[in-house]
Amino acid sequence: MKSVHLHLVSDSTGETVRSVARACLSQFEGVTPVEHFWSLVRSEAHLTKVIAGVEAHPGPVLFTMVADGLRESLLAACQRLSVPSIAVLDPAMAALGGYLGEKSGHRPGRQHAMDADYFRRIEAMNFTLAHDDGQLTNDLDKAEIVLVGVSRTSKTPTSLYLANRGYRVANVPMVPNVPLPDELFRLTEPLVVGLTNDPARLVQVRKSRLLSLNEEKETDYIDIDRVKEEVAEARRVFARGQWPVIDVTRRSIEETAASIITLVNQKRGIE
Repeated sequence: MKSVHLHLVSDSTGETVRSVARACLSQFEGVTPVEHFWSLVRSEAHLTKVIAGVEAHPGPVLFTMVADGLRESLLAACQRLSVPSIAVLDPAMAALGGYLGEKSGHRPGRQHAMDADYFRRIEAMNFTLAHDDGQLTNDLDKAEIVLVGVSRTSKTPTSLYLANRGYRVANVPMVPNVPLPDELFRLTEPLVVGLTNDPARLVQVRKSRLLSLNEEKETDYIDIDRVKEEVAEARRVFARGQWPVIDVTRRSIEETAASIITLVNQKRGIE
């Protein structure tokens, strides 16, 4: 494995540059990044600390900074230290600016302003937390998305990811011998999605969960034949409800969420 120091510099929260860096690095096998994360860099004093960090641990610098003075200082320092510097947003900003015929506002953290979208995401998160794991099933019609699946099919993490994107999500677990709420089959407005997983993979995940709880005894919860029955029954229920089904076996949370958002847009008639 090859180790590389990677400096992620931002004048805002840094989530953008971190996401871009990890997406790029995922394409390089055998590389282990040592991340040095520098957020809210908005002064020369703070930038001096960043440059000292780069000098102590030389490596590529990826940054999202809009203040011209700080950008120039960082670029000059990287040139002096002979390390590559990449302004990850510049190509997109230049292309958009050229198309729109306008210049960007050069205001740090503007995407995180407390606008209507921000408060919508907060409201979505509150709703999703209140409707996690089968809670408050009496008002599922207020959700935009309802996820249904057997235990350990990533319902909660997927719900929270979608909530952070601004969607009100409820998730309902399928428990053997426990009927699903009748309201679930009468929903018309929310998109109901069934989540499933390969039985063998489910057993592995469930065993890991039990070990983390210091519960190692054999139960129906991790019996492969019982788990196969659970998954088959879930499939039958999904078919009865005519709900779209997503197999999460080989999907990340982000990939599952992206597929669900596509389904939501199709339901709303948005291409």
